[in-house]
Amino acid sequence: MANNPPASVTRKANGENTPGRVSGSGRAGRHQSESESELNPAVKSLARLCSRDEEERAAALEELSQEVRMCLQLDRPGSARLSKQTLLHLLRLSRSCPLQEVRGRATELLRTAQEQGVQVPRALALGPSGFIHAKEMLKEGPDKDILIESFLSSGRVDHITTVMALHPAYLSCFLRTQHALLELDGPLPRHWRHYIAVMAAARHHCPYLVQQHSAGFLEAGGEESWLSDLERAPTKLRSLQTLNKLLAHRPWLITQQHIQELVYPGADPRWSLAELIHAVVLMAHAHSLCSFVWACGLNPEPDHIGGYTFQPPSPGHLPCSPHSPHSPAHEDGRQELVDGAMEVEVLMKRMAELQQQQQEEEECTQEEMVTRFERERSESIPTAVVRGAPPDLVLHLVEDPEFRYEDFAPRGEQSPPTMRAQDYSWEDHGYSLVNRLLPDMGQLLDEKFQVVSNLTYHRMAMHEGVDTHTLRKALWNYIHCLYGIRYDDYDYGGVNVLLERSLKVFVKTMACHPEQTTARIYHAFWRHFRHSEKVHANLIVMEARLQAALLYTLRAITHYMR
Repeated sequence: MANNPPASVTRKANGENTPGRVSGSGRAGRHQSESESELNPAVKSLARLCSRDEEERAAALEELSQEVRMCLQLDRPGSARLSKQTLLHLLRLSRSCPLQEVRGRATELLRTAQEQGVQVPRALALGPSGFIHAKEMLKEGPDKDILIESFLSSGRVDHITTVMALHPAYLSCFLRTQHALLELDGPLPRHWRHYIAVMAAARHHCPYLVQQHSAGFLEAGGEESWLSDLERAPTKLRSLQTLNKLLAHRPWLITQQHIQELVYPGADPRWSLAELIHAVVLMAHAHSLCSFVWACGLNPEPDHIGGYTFQPPSPGHLPCSPHSPHSPAHEDGRQELVDGAMEVEVLMKRMAELQQQQQEEEECTQEEMVTRFERERSESIPTAVVRGAPPDLVLHLVEDPEFRYEDFAPRGEQSPPTMRAQDYSWEDHGYSLVNRLLPDMGQLLDEKFQVVSNLTYHRMAMHEGVDTHTLRKALWNYIHCLYGIRYDDYDYGGVNVLLERSLKVFVKTMACHPEQTTARIYHAFWRHFRHSEKVHANLIVMEARLQAALLYTLRAITHYMR
């Protein structure tokens, strides 16, 4: 994933994000197994491409080119073959490196290798997202400076980073937080952090993050057998499974007892509170990031399983590209564009009326506010058709796969007590607890929450100079409502006014059943909005979900500590 460190930290690029230890294709061809790549000088020179010194980068490019060309001279005594790992590195650079000279040279080297009879990989997708066409991503303009910074810091620009770069202010906070969670000093060893993230991503059947963190786990010295069977992992890590599934699907069920079973003096194995907080934030971070990955339709990385093939394209084949059911190419496309434009006008009018009402009307009684919250909480919003069994890549990493999200308050059933934000909030309680047990993490999370809550470009679809505060707040509070968190001073009647049904279907699916997100429900809402605006909504939902899950767990820890 986009575990890019900030500018002051650099790491080697070679091999960091390759998917485990995969062997060669087994077909006749001139690429080797990955196990031979350690002897390949081309791999070693890749790290120097991340130098901040332009002259050193240029020298590294020339060195890489010479080494690759030497590998292609098989009749030369002592020459090596191009490894599969090197070929995949070149493919990744040719597809996603923001430095034109590096991207162009990688493309040229792959072409040269192919002309020499080498089986070269090709990417299976046109861009980072299956929902957003690559040309539309370019048109909306991810921030190039932050992409370059990401490449120089970590050696790669993954799809998460590319899509989040549509909102560079948020991406900077995200990268700092994630780097601290995964890389900086802390109570948990580095390979354990990645394994915990693997366990968390598997809950939402997310091969993208499972592969990313599996690679990070192996690179940090993790035991490969743990990735093939949960039972091979240490008992202490496996003891997180109950908390993992509750955090992922029903965090309101987490109690003081769950915390006590892990940290009390007689527990075997025992977690310290600092270790547990670190693990909890890692799991909640990965769960919410699964929501973003699925909601943006992210394609596999070009050097990961499912992102490339060594098979030549069939005649007339085009790489996979997203297809919107609301494209003007449809017979009713023109009418749908008109309908989409009308939706924008209706939403603008509703926002203005709601803001006017809030200024003029007397406040509702607390009884009426609670009634509106309960109405919103118990509303029946269907989600997409459930996907089939989880892919083999994650199936063996999931314990109790049938445990899923259930509505906090199903109609006609007794629901758990609502969490009143005034009784336990991030600002007054959660922030200080995290900062005390995991120094600086509370500050990093708080900054991220603040940035995403205040992020605005004062525009909506084709309109400029728009105050979107009420819409952003409605999205945030709706997610918290789904998780049973109520704000006494918020009128939930505004949620129904501003969030039309197709949007509710999308954000509920994203927050509660992310693996069920489809292109159809992505394209069904806000049909006249920019993709960057939909990504903005995804960021709000992701962070609201993260905060909700943390609040329930932190409250349980607070009760245990009393």
